Amino acid sequence: MDRRHFILTGLASGLSAATLARPALATPGQMEVLKSPTCGCCSAWVDHVVRAGFDAVARDVDQETLWTIKARAGVTPELTSCHTAFIDGYFVEGHVPAGDVQRLMAERPDALGLTVPGMPIGSPGMEMGDQHDAYETLLVLRNGATEVFERHA
Repeated sequence: MDRRHFILTGLASGLSAATLARPALATPGQMEVLKSPTCGCCSAWVDHVVRAGFDAVARDVDQETLWTIKARAGVTPELTSCHTAFIDGYFVEGHVPAGDVQRLMAERPDALGLTVPGMPIGSPGMEMGDQHDAYETLLVLRNGATEVFERHA
């Protein structure tokens, strides 16, 4: 059973069926993005990954459900951002560039997923004209440790 199935199945026991009601889990290669219904930067990030060729399905969930999903996936508070995506057994937390996700899919490291903690200005979905923060995409290993996956200047 893949980790995402376990995460979402485990949630179902503690949350109302209405909260988690949605079609079957994403098919292989499909990205499922869980986000707040009011977050514009999350929607902009979904547009970014779709433009890069990903088959992404966005699901609006309440904030409590989103925090629970993050925790069960292994996204600790210092690694969080606003939205959480799942693809082929990995999580993708926050404003991770599509190119980094493509590299993750190609390399398939033994890890939980990728994160761009916080919401760096200039990251995909967080564009603000010419402003651009330097930031790192982190690979979250199975033991919870992180290592730099990619640097973005």
